[in-house]
Amino acid sequence: MIDASGLTKRFGDVPAVDNLTFTVGPGEIVGLLGANGAGKTTTMKMLLGLLAPTSGQVRIGGRAVRDVDRRVIGYVPQGLGLYRDLTVAENLEFAARAFGVEVPSLEEAGLGAISDRRVGQISLGLRRRVAFVVAECHDPSVLVLDEPTSGVGPLGRARLWETIHETADRGAAVLVSTHHMDEAGECDRVVLMALGRGVMSGTVSEVVERFTTVSVASPIADDDVVRLRQEGATVLVAHPGWRIVGLDAEEVSRILGSSSDVSESPSSFEEAFVALST
Repeated sequence: MIDASGLTKRFGDVPAVDNLTFTVGPGEIVGLLGANGAGKTTTMKMLLGLLAPTSGQVRIGGRAVRDVDRRVIGYVPQGLGLYRDLTVAENLEFAARAFGVEVPSLEEAGLGAISDRRVGQISLGLRRRVAFVVAECHDPSVLVLDEPTSGVGPLGRARLWETIHETADRGAAVLVSTHHMDEAGECDRVVLMALGRGVMSGTVSEVVERFTTVSVASPIADDDVVRLRQEGATVLVAHPGWRIVGLDAEEVSRILGSSSDVSESPSSFEEAFVALST
């Protein structure tokens, strides 16, 4: 449903997004993962036609963005796009009428108890749930979610992800951005972004399997840290000890001049992401 090819956006000489290519199929959840400033929001705005790409192209359901019926897409921006002075019910009714559909039941969405409350008076977690219901009220086949769990506690995040999975199970193509590395496992595939570039894509296991991590229990001298980095390793403090990503145990032992306290272990997704981003 979503096909981005060579997507690039420059602001002056600064590349906010640099030659990014990825797809999202029906019923699939793809995560755009990266730190703040990685280019996730800019990417989504180009997908929605809110920003024109400097180069590259986006197609939604095989059509250029300018030719896509807006009813195909549901969007939850970081700012949520809700009217804070209107009640929850009024926000949903406004969106439903704008799309020419029946107003969904807030009771079925588990939000009936707050239907008469103004959006500005409810918690951030509830506002995010309301924004999701509003974005989905017209049953879009493409759902774009920009940091939908930001600022939400663990229980609220779990509820939002349940709803995201239900939407994908109904056949929608879902693109979701996040800087929470632990949410990568909720996605069918991930696109890792750093400084506007797509540094790797695939399943979480495919990303992790690319790397070897070596644990070092003993102290490492500053000069050896420099040598490890010159060999292409990412050096992380593990308290106690160190985690060396990108080299095997034999290579680390050679650089440190000793094999004592050196052992290989599986990389975590966070370690793989840091290695790809540096």
